[in-house]
Amino acid sequence: MRVICTLLGALSVLLPGDTLGQGAYPEKPVRIVVGFPPGVAPDIAARALAERLTEAWGRPAVVENVSGAAGNIGAERVARAAPDGYTLGMVGNGSLIFSPAMYDKLGFDPIKDFAPISQIFVAANALVVPAASPIKSLPELVAAARAQPGELSYAHAGAGTSQHLGAELFKSMARLDIQPIAYRGTTALLPDLLAGRVSMSFANVANALALVREGKLRAFAVTSSKRSASAPDLPTMAESGYPGFEAVPWFGLMAPHGTPAAIIDGLHRDAVKALGAPETRKKLGDLGMDVIAGTPAELAATIERELPQWGALIRAAGIKAAD
Repeated sequence: MRVICTLLGALSVLLPGDTLGQGAYPEKPVRIVVGFPPGVAPDIAARALAERLTEAWGRPAVVENVSGAAGNIGAERVARAAPDGYTLGMVGNGSLIFSPAMYDKLGFDPIKDFAPISQIFVAANALVVPAASPIKSLPELVAAARAQPGELSYAHAGAGTSQHLGAELFKSMARLDIQPIAYRGTTALLPDLLAGRVSMSFANVANALALVREGKLRAFAVTSSKRSASAPDLPTMAESGYPGFEAVPWFGLMAPHGTPAAIIDGLHRDAVKALGAPETRKKLGDLGMDVIAGTPAELAATIERELPQWGALIRAAGIKAAD
């Protein structure tokens, strides 16, 4: 019996403990792959998380930027990595939800190839028009679009972005004909929006709110299911007469499929603790990111729920990655 107890004690040292700061994992640096360049929202969130995890573990958590194909190259890097807990990814709904319907070939399966850890944040978009626009409210916008089919336009940040798909969802729900105009990112569309060369946009809150406060844009609603902490006075689209409307960029912490459950559970606990730090929440909130810190099961359910919903809209609108 003493020998058995000794062996069990030895094995317990090799297994992950109640937190990732204890036990054998991690024994070396942990990479968090971000499929976008430094300085954008998922990179900022990943670096804030990595800083806290490094403090908790006493081992470095490092961010690796692997840009390209709207985040899909980074997502594929994570999906193909060894499932040992040393390669994680900050992967967004652009790759997990939108891309499967937009690309004829994708190097990963959003359900089969990943182990969800936690949804990290959502970043609401805001429906805005130029300050000089005669349109003063959302009902007026709908009325103008119906009175002038195909005459109004909306600017979006690229095919398959939440700004693009949010506008298409709005068109579908309100039965409107509004012409899309694509740009390379939100900052690229702002000059034409401010000048009134396009009628409207679902612009990211982080980019739009400062211009709203300066009186250069007029905002009607946000696209998140709940009011954004960055703009608590703005109603949601659902509150404005479009029940169920939600079109936001979100990012989750993912591991390769097959990563041991004990490691996933420990990563989730430490990620939630890291995101609960007031300074971390404030840093992300000031940049328009609402912290979620959900469970692995909640993130998995979100992916399974949103895949068919957005897939149907993308296919109905004929949106492809090259658009």
